[in-house]
Amino acid sequence: MATSVKSTIEFMRLVGQLKRVKRTGWVNSKVEEPESVADHMYRMAVLAMLIPEGQGLRRDHCVKMAIVHDLAESIVGDITPLDGVSKEDKYKREKDAMNHIGSLINPDVGSELCALWQEYEDCATQEAKFVKDLDKFEMVLQAFEYETLQNRPKQLQDFFDSTKGKFMHPTVIDWVQEVYRQREGQSEETS
Repeated sequence: MATSVKSTIEFMRLVGQLKRVKRTGWVNSKVEEPESVADHMYRMAVLAMLIPEGQGLRRDHCVKMAIVHDLAESIVGDITPLDGVSKEDKYKREKDAMNHIGSLINPDVGSELCALWQEYEDCATQEAKFVKDLDKFEMVLQAFEYETLQNRPKQLQDFFDSTKGKFMHPTVIDWVQEVYRQREGQSEETS
C-alpha cells in the first residue's frame, strides 16, 4: 500500500512530539527547564559524527541510529527504571510503537527505522554498542551541564553513579574521564 500524505503528516507530528517529551530523569530530579527527548537525540547524533576515522565504525549508520534510538518515546513517553515498568513490557511497548511509526511512511524507510531501533535494542553490533555509550555519555554530560548552569554542584550524582564503569568505547571513555576531571575541578573551585 502506498504511503498516504495523511499518514506521512501523522509520522511528522509524532516525531515533533519528541520536542515536547521532557526527559523523565531530569524532571524527577527537579532540573529547571529539562531537555526534551529530541534535544538528547540531536546531541547524540552530533556526537556520533565525532567518531575518529579508522575505528571500524560506520559513522553515518551511528548517526542514523542515534536519531532513531528513542523514536518510540513519541508514543510511549520516556520510561525509566524508576517507573515500575518491567524491561519486557517497556520493550514490547516500544517495539509496538516503532512498528506503528514505521507503518506510517514509505515501507523502505519504515523498515530501516525499525531495523535501526532493533539493532540498538539488541546491542549486537559495534555501532549499537558505540551509540549505547553515546546515550550514557550524553546523559552524564547533560548532568554536568545542569549542575554547572543551575549551581547544583554534585547534586546529580545518581546519573554519574548509574553509568560508572559501563563505558566501552575508548573515545567515549576519554570523553567521560574529561567530564569527570572538569566536574572535580569545578567542585574544588567552589569549596
